[in-house]
Amino acid sequence: MTETGVREVAHVRAPGKINVSLAVGAVMDDGYHDVATTYQAVSLYEDIKAYHADDFSVSFTGPFDLSGVPLDASNLAIKAAQLLARTAKYRGGVRLEIEKNVPIAGGMGGGSADAAGTLVACDALWGTNLGKDALLALAAELGADVPFALTGGTAIGTGRGDRLSPVLTSHEHFEWVLVPADFGLSTPAVYGELDAHRERHIADIKPAPISPLVDTAVLQALRAGDPHMLAESLSNDLQAPALHLQPSLVKVLELGEKSGALAGIVSGSGPTLAFLAEDSESAIDLQVTLSAAGHRVLRVSGPVHGARLVND
Repeated sequence: MTETGVREVAHVRAPGKINVSLAVGAVMDDGYHDVATTYQAVSLYEDIKAYHADDFSVSFTGPFDLSGVPLDASNLAIKAAQLLARTAKYRGGVRLEIEKNVPIAGGMGGGSADAAGTLVACDALWGTNLGKDALLALAAELGADVPFALTGGTAIGTGRGDRLSPVLTSHEHFEWVLVPADFGLSTPAVYGELDAHRERHIADIKPAPISPLVDTAVLQALRAGDPHMLAESLSNDLQAPALHLQPSLVKVLELGEKSGALAGIVSGSGPTLAFLAEDSESAIDLQVTLSAAGHRVLRVSGPVHGARLVND
């Protein structure tokens, strides 16, 4: 803070997520799908710093190839800042500096975390004080995963994924080992492949419901804090189409499951793979094995809090 009480910078940390379960409904007339998903926020964070400026800009650093990340008004973080400014009738701008640690186009909601973090950062920087409910409403306008990045924890998401219901879990964290890919997967392309698969096999498989439901076994496992129960109930309707689009992921999934993981799953629309471990020691062993096989590996736990101000 300056002597006048004006904040010079707002630093926010926002988490990536794993879809512990993801059921996708039938394609609707508008081309979209309702989903029923169980989100878990994990300890892999985007760091967003917001500074006062006359206009809106964003820059990125991080361990990934950032060449494909847009820096113009199409970027979700810029959209979030501009939406908040319009809503609050704020006349200035913001300079955003984002350190990306969540895989890009990896099915872990990194862009959504950027947007959620930007809403919290700009609200603090500008002193607009809109409150949590107003920020959640703005988040829902920006994208299906943005409200969850704002709230964090573990939650059921229905509709487009933005209607959230918190899930109570035990105090124990679940241990995950992540293998990001060196390529991205387009979410619309994965959904399109799912629709094509369902159309090709329309005579052989039960039609998808318009409004899917979360399997109660997932919720029971989360409430019990039991990784073995959770491993048995992990599910993702987008996994098969993601593996069809990128068959190289199959060998990595098999390696992880043979190397001590309780289960492996494609995170969201992929291509990041998430392996559930029994405990932290098992997660370290799995991390070592997958690293030795030449894969980039990240060890995380969840659930963790959503987008939150950091006191530097």
